[in-house]
Amino acid sequence: MADAPLADALVLFGGTGDLAQRMLFPSLYFLETDGFLPEGFRIVSTARAPLERDAFVDLVRESVAHRAGPLGLDEEAWGRFAGRLDYRACDATTVEGARMLAAALGEASRPMFYLALSPSLYGPVCTALAGAGLAGPETRIVLEKPVGRDLASSMSTNAAVGAVFSEDRIFRIDHYLGKETVQNLMALRFANTLFEPLWNNLTIDHVQITVAETEGVGERWPYYDEYGALRDMVQNHMLQLLCLVAMEPPADMEPASVRNEKVKVLRSLRRFTRADAAANSVRGQYTQGVVEGKSVAGYEAERGAPSGTETFVALRVDIDNWRWAGVPFFLRTGKRLPERRTQIAIQFKGVPHSVFGGSAKADLVANRLIIDLQPDEDIELLLMNKAPGLSREGMRLQPLPLSLSLLKAYSGPNARRRIAYERLLLDVIHGNSTLFVRRDEVEQAWAWVDGVADAWRESGHSPRAYAAGSWGPSGAFALTERYGRAWYDD
Repeated sequence: MADAPLADALVLFGGTGDLAQRMLFPSLYFLETDGFLPEGFRIVSTARAPLERDAFVDLVRESVAHRAGPLGLDEEAWGRFAGRLDYRACDATTVEGARMLAAALGEASRPMFYLALSPSLYGPVCTALAGAGLAGPETRIVLEKPVGRDLASSMSTNAAVGAVFSEDRIFRIDHYLGKETVQNLMALRFANTLFEPLWNNLTIDHVQITVAETEGVGERWPYYDEYGALRDMVQNHMLQLLCLVAMEPPADMEPASVRNEKVKVLRSLRRFTRADAAANSVRGQYTQGVVEGKSVAGYEAERGAPSGTETFVALRVDIDNWRWAGVPFFLRTGKRLPERRTQIAIQFKGVPHSVFGGSAKADLVANRLIIDLQPDEDIELLLMNKAPGLSREGMRLQPLPLSLSLLKAYSGPNARRRIAYERLLLDVIHGNSTLFVRRDEVEQAWAWVDGVADAWRESGHSPRAYAAGSWGPSGAFALTERYGRAWYDD
């Protein structure tokens, strides 16, 4: 990929918000400590809160120190970083507000704009930036998910942003794509001759993708009640993971090559019908229960009123192409589940014939590749091995995990787990869009998700109750058992 000019400033909209304080400023600070921020790079934050610059810098320091944890702040690095920071209180949806930001940018000519805002504000902010002369040909804009609530609203938002910024300057962010293990999935597949010849329906029995959260919706219910688990998690995070597992090898690692292959997967997803709603999907909503030893309220109690919003989704997804024909992809995600886990499980088929007799035959387990994204990042391949020792009953077999744990490989007294946003922010600075989502990707994903939502509505498929702290409604287990499989919960 040809080198793009480095961005020379960042304007962060929503700078006092949770995302900015919890993730973005700590990520930028760590880029500073590692020497990745360009010389003279300015960081102008804006929000409606009437803060003075010094008060804002103190707020950022507190957030960064909290994220740094036991390692503490590097005072020299913090001094450099604090010197980059500025703050302007303004209404960013107006030309007058955008002009205040232009004044704060000074001589910076290649700013990147990060919209950590409600998607409903994306269009008005972009229009204001254009009106203030800030949307030049070398500027870039970063959009947080979700881009829309359905296909129609996504197309409308994309059109509003696209009227100001060309597609090559729009970076739609999905922080899962910044995780080391997600990127390592591409290395695992395309840098090793071991896996790619086996990565098809001849040797893979099924794939499971789980995104489980122990936390509830809480005070976020106004947003969540509008989106639900399907639109909040499946449309972006889960379909992106599915694409990386299922995509064909790209010609190279150029952004267009990688994203073209992901779009092909999305176009190959079998559309849901009314009959599929009952056979291939499960909706759930958590009720009162116990999570991590604590009694927690149900979703309707948090919301304060009855709701038909799902907090749990399980789906059987089929990809209609030659590589994956007949291989079910099982997706599940939910709030108030027993543990926090993001995991991809690739279940291989068993050996066609066992040469081992007696108890060894019963011990035989099919190979499984487990890719853990959180809480710990790990890749583990389950292999069969002879159990050590002597036995008059003949050879005994046992499964043995081969681990590629990043935690173990890169541990040390000064080691820390990188924030996914560090990788993504650095890529925007350098103009590399490989790990970002293109407009047609977003819209293809929404088209498929809209089909699922339509099937639910047409069939009257409502959420089933599940106790907080469980693995969802009983129908989630029946979903896999119906096809002779079971969720991997070890």
